[in-house]
Amino acid sequence: MNKLLLIILSVTVSFLTSCTTDKNELIVYTSVDQIFSEPILKDFEKETGIIVKAVYDTEETKSTGVLNRLIAEKNNPQCDVFWSGDPVRTIVLKNKGITLAYQSENAKNINSVFKDPENNWTGFSARARVLIYNKNLLADTLVPKSIFDLTNKKLKGKTAIANPLFGTTTFHISALFSVLGDEKAKQFLQDFKKNDVIIATSNGDVKKRVIHGEAYCGLTDTDDAFEAMKEDKNIGIVFLDQNGIGSLIMPNTVNLIKNSKHIENAKKLFDYLLRKETEAKLAISCAQMPLNKGVKIPKNIPSLDNIVPMEINYDKTSKKLEEIQVYLKEWVEN
Repeated sequence: MNKLLLIILSVTVSFLTSCTTDKNELIVYTSVDQIFSEPILKDFEKETGIIVKAVYDTEETKSTGVLNRLIAEKNNPQCDVFWSGDPVRTIVLKNKGITLAYQSENAKNINSVFKDPENNWTGFSARARVLIYNKNLLADTLVPKSIFDLTNKKLKGKTAIANPLFGTTTFHISALFSVLGDEKAKQFLQDFKKNDVIIATSNGDVKKRVIHGEAYCGLTDTDDAFEAMKEDKNIGIVFLDQNGIGSLIMPNTVNLIKNSKHIENAKKLFDYLLRKETEAKLAISCAQMPLNKGVKIPKNIPSLDNIVPMEINYDKTSKKLEEIQVYLKEWVEN
């Protein structure tokens, strides 16, 4: 009888312990580089005591891996919060009924351009798509000022771009389709391909190729661009099309997952990511540009106030992203 009582007590304690642990945790999927996102999540753990279990994308399948996982788990969600490196994949989730609306008090000073009107996602710290170039290999007169300059025959076989089936490159191409229209965007890509563009595995790979001289220049994100300039003083950066269509601005986004298991903890992380302190940390660690006003950032970090942005509709761009996947696959393979 005593043994039976001990067994019952042991099972009860085990059950209560598992419940307590379960209530004190949070599951996050993120497409943001682990080297930058993990320290933020660790700081959140220290401040709140909430255990964060994170799932990170790989560099090569950036944004696509966790997106497909979230879609596959729609009817049995395993994730509480999705922290994305761009808005378009978050909008894909919204359109599939996977996101949960939430309006954070910390979002009030963020421009409405970077927020979903129905509160299904909110943007914070932004990157931009830029061109990096090797000053030792590319004369000043040949440095592109527009994305369309990349089809210049003098750059034939000398320009790199990450595989457009993944990550922010997909977002960039989708934005071009959204702004230029299908015909002009396809013409640009055809001309780009004829100019023997180097298709790298990732933005990081673009950075390495330009540093090592395998490419004279390449399209990447500002975080990789600033890392490249730290690694090699002969690397330059250009915000393209400042007299034309502008540079693509890519805010991080955060959203809650509908029917998730730890919704209250998820809201706490949502609020935490939108704090000025978080944006300041991301500005220091990976050169991201704050969306909140008055955030203290290093002097070398550009301000959104000084950049001509590409005027896009994130919803339209998200739909275009799905529409052009087959075309992009053919473009890469042929």
